[in-house]
Amino acid sequence: MDAALDYIFRTRRRLDGAPRGLDEYTRDTAPTRSLLQRARLLETERDYIVVTGSRGKGSVCAILSKVLEAFDRRVGMLTSPHLLHWTERIRVNGAMMPAGDFLRILAELQPHIDAALSALTARQYLSPQGIFLAIALRYFDERGADAAVLEVGRGGRFDDVAAVPNALALFAPIMREHTAFLGDSLARIAWHKAGIISPGSRAISLPQAPSARAQLEAEAARQHARLTVLAEADVATWVADYGGGQRLRLPPYGELTLPLLGRYQLQNATLAIRAAELLLGKRARESAAKETIKSGLERARWLGRVQQLDSKPAIFVDGAITPASARSFVESLRGRISEPVVAIVGIPQDRDFAGVYAVMAAASSALIITETDINPSTRFPPRAAALAAARGLQTDAHYRARLPAALALAREIAGTDGTILLAVSLMLVGECMLLWQVDTSVI
Repeated sequence: MDAALDYIFRTRRRLDGAPRGLDEYTRDTAPTRSLLQRARLLETERDYIVVTGSRGKGSVCAILSKVLEAFDRRVGMLTSPHLLHWTERIRVNGAMMPAGDFLRILAELQPHIDAALSALTARQYLSPQGIFLAIALRYFDERGADAAVLEVGRGGRFDDVAAVPNALALFAPIMREHTAFLGDSLARIAWHKAGIISPGSRAISLPQAPSARAQLEAEAARQHARLTVLAEADVATWVADYGGGQRLRLPPYGELTLPLLGRYQLQNATLAIRAAELLLGKRARESAAKETIKSGLERARWLGRVQQLDSKPAIFVDGAITPASARSFVESLRGRISEPVVAIVGIPQDRDFAGVYAVMAAASSALIITETDINPSTRFPPRAAALAAARGLQTDAHYRARLPAALALAREIAGTDGTILLAVSLMLVGECMLLWQVDTSVI
């Protein structure tokens, strides 16, 4: 697997050190399109659903996949990043791709990959995401997937997933993010996201800010596509919490059960259900369809998003690396938190780590900063800078270089009756999955 990953990432690395800028000047999907064409990977007829946005993309993919599976669809899914295993990125009916199949298919595709590599110009590279997409499509063919739910990476218009001729484009909330690559304004970021709309296709969006909505509408008009933008009143409403999740209400289904804790999952579930209705057409209007959709929703699973890991003390983890996602993390657990509350925070340096510290400090009586060296290219704030920012917000602030030590200290402070909240990068979420021996192979 190490050799395979080195091969997959080598053309991206050849540009390391070169100036990086906006995606429209530095990214080119032509090599991926060439690879897919050479390997004849777009000849199978299936429903392609492409999902973009700034938050909740993976959750939408996971929920939609389970709803479609409930209707006996065989569903391929491509998401990123992974928590423990690279092959988690590629799944069929929730089961991750076996490593042996991954290596075999990569070897089979190697002549086509090498041909695409040989045609590159000096400033082009074959995106690793494009190779993952190619492996996924071949695997979906082999496993008879008749639908594929694909998560876009950073943007959309210049993302390799956009090379797939999707029948349906889905838009989670769009926010200011990755400004160095997508532009500084929300409108420009939405322009990038809108690029996944295919000619003559359908698109559904969760509520958006006016400038973002305008970009989606303009792109849909250019592509002669039919766009539905949901209003706030169209989103499912929260009814109550239960042990493993929450109950929500969405017409015409009445009360639904969702085994995910995050309040933001109400939006994601709404988008997934509306997408399933459109894809299923007449089947979604049959008398038994409501119960089938309910049963699919009840099987939704997406790890590391407001997930409870332990009790006594209660321990929750979320990949909350922005102030907005940190606020949502805390809000989602109202009624589940008991004092004392200890927050463990591990946020990369290129994010608003001080903003996340502020949110978690306000929700806790102690703050512990940590990091990981799993990915050497990801930098965390230097210890002195992190502690200075934390102690300016919380008098009881600490630093522990590794997660096990941070958890040990947090348990000391929280005791058996308190709560530990981990607002950490997905690399640290993956470490949590290891520590608690969570099986990530099936969702």
